[in-house]
Amino acid sequence: MCRWLAYRGEPLQPSLLILDAQHSLVAQSLNSPLGAETVNGDGFGLGWYPADAEAGGIPAVFRSIEPAWYDQNLREISRAVRSPLFFGHVRAAGGPPIQQSNCHPFRYENWLFMHNGFLSEFDRVKRDLTFAIDPSLYPHVRGTTDSEVLFHLALTFGLREDPVPAMERAVRLVESVGREHGVTYPMQGTMAVSDGQTLWAFRYSSQGKSRSLFHSVDIPTLREMYPDIERFRIFDDNAHVVVSEPLNDLPGSFVEVPESTVHILDAGGYHHRPFLAAA
Repeated sequence: MCRWLAYRGEPLQPSLLILDAQHSLVAQSLNSPLGAETVNGDGFGLGWYPADAEAGGIPAVFRSIEPAWYDQNLREISRAVRSPLFFGHVRAAGGPPIQQSNCHPFRYENWLFMHNGFLSEFDRVKRDLTFAIDPSLYPHVRGTTDSEVLFHLALTFGLREDPVPAMERAVRLVESVGREHGVTYPMQGTMAVSDGQTLWAFRYSSQGKSRSLFHSVDIPTLREMYPDIERFRIFDDNAHVVVSEPLNDLPGSFVEVPESTVHILDAGGYHHRPFLAAA
């Protein structure tokens, strides 16, 4: 459906990952070997927390319906800003129209959210799921995607207080409503969410065959593995990235996130825990 990446570490130009990596996000928008669709040209988005902003500040968002490989503004912006935490997303529209409000990432207050996947047969469950969104949040749903509905369901269930149980409740509702409407496998995808300090990345599907998700190996380890690669000296020791698919072909540089897992990245590094593993 889509491809995405999320970075956390010392302030960095997003272009280093979005444009300049061997298999950058823009490269994946043209050729995505592990994606459900090879080409992801139905718009893109970049969301970032400014390097000079206070902790928990409001992120900036730039979204466009242009193909990522074509948009000059993406190149200008991603090279001009520096951010300690940013999201990048390229879209392959699976039904909802190609419009700016349907491009990821989505923002609410200091939170960013993006999704690769779908809520199966969304037209059959859309009404029930949309009506489950808290009335105070409903006016903030600007587009027509299942992903934005999922985000606002998680907000409804307490994302701002505790993201993991909030996402669990949102996904359980999607599955419950879907099965009431005869949908066999209601949920599919990988999701990323952040408050500007911590990154939560979820990999889950009702079928147990989720979209691909990986995280990078620690930079000090990569330098030991590949001492001759100068590029790794650009990155601080605390630089980490979570991606739909690896940004290079170097063996051992990326690790697959297991099925039914939430991958948590904070100041202490990576942490994993089960996510609806018994659902």
